[in-house]
Amino acid sequence: MSHGVHALNAICPYYTMYPLDFPLRVLNKYGKRGDWVIDPFCGRGTTNFAARLLEMPSMGVDSSPVAAALAQAKLSTAAPSGVVASARAILKAAKEPTALPTGAFWRLAYHEHTLVQLCQLREALLAECSSPTRILLRAIVLGALHGPRPQGAASHFSNQSPRTFAPKPKYAVKFWTARAMRPVDVDVLSIIKTRADRYLAEPPPNVEGSVRLGDSRVADTFADMPKARFVVTSPPYFGMRTYLPDQWLRLWFLGGPDYVEYRQPKEQLEHSGADHFAAEMGRVWKNVADHTTETARLIIRYGGIHDRDAEPMDVLKKSLVDSGWKMKTAKAVPDSDAARRQVIQFGAKPKKAITEHDVYCYRA
Repeated sequence: MSHGVHALNAICPYYTMYPLDFPLRVLNKYGKRGDWVIDPFCGRGTTNFAARLLEMPSMGVDSSPVAAALAQAKLSTAAPSGVVASARAILKAAKEPTALPTGAFWRLAYHEHTLVQLCQLREALLAECSSPTRILLRAIVLGALHGPRPQGAASHFSNQSPRTFAPKPKYAVKFWTARAMRPVDVDVLSIIKTRADRYLAEPPPNVEGSVRLGDSRVADTFADMPKARFVVTSPPYFGMRTYLPDQWLRLWFLGGPDYVEYRQPKEQLEHSGADHFAAEMGRVWKNVADHTTETARLIIRYGGIHDRDAEPMDVLKKSLVDSGWKMKTAKAVPDSDAARRQVIQFGAKPKKAITEHDVYCYRA
């Protein structure tokens, strides 16, 4: 678990995430305080958080509402007491929610009283979530939305679930029913308070920055942005298309449907073929090149998944052709299995990880 000024980085888990030490090490080695940093595939904001720790302003972009909400929290500051007071005020003032999800999954996932409170928080935060206090409250709720059920005090709102990705309804109902697992009427405010105290007690330095929910292939996404000295990022691996279905419960809290949606959003890179995917990624590299200094560096962590034959480094090299960037070196990331195979904790037997590389590029 993260402690001190690093604690905020753990406010909500995400199934695909690289360790904080990667952007921290790179920016610490090559950058200096005040240098602007871009991450065009920011995910849960790990690069933005590393930049904040080093007092470097940053901008993040992601097409996933969950990613953007979490990354925004990484750049926000609010007192734990203020976040708890905000949640308390919402629940005290709230009327019955205008919409309550129904069905076997929702009945077994959350106690009816807990679900009402979650819907009240959801509707209030959908109506207004511009202040740092509400941005951080939203991230805390997203982090506690589903996870394991401990022996002692509840740490999540849900019945037994994984933390990093949402359980699929059919499987979850079968799992809970077979084990006679019923949801508990948890103390929602107590869970929020415990988490606010844990993640917000020691805030990192306040640094300029912003996160945009958008498509990095579109040049206008980066409009009005200062020239950056660093682009540090980890793009989607070719064939990895489950980012949104895996986060469907958190997406629901952010205004999405109360069921799993498998369609490919138009704002995400298309995985129809390796060459097309590389071309799409190349558009992103061109866009960030236009918003960087002449001496800027692009540092990419990249790997692959097992159900695609394409060699990950071939895909990445193709994406860099005529992109405004020239690859200088590629270093294999040691021990990918231990560093990033989170599925082990959920009882699955993962295949050996495909080696990841850190790729260093300069402006062409």
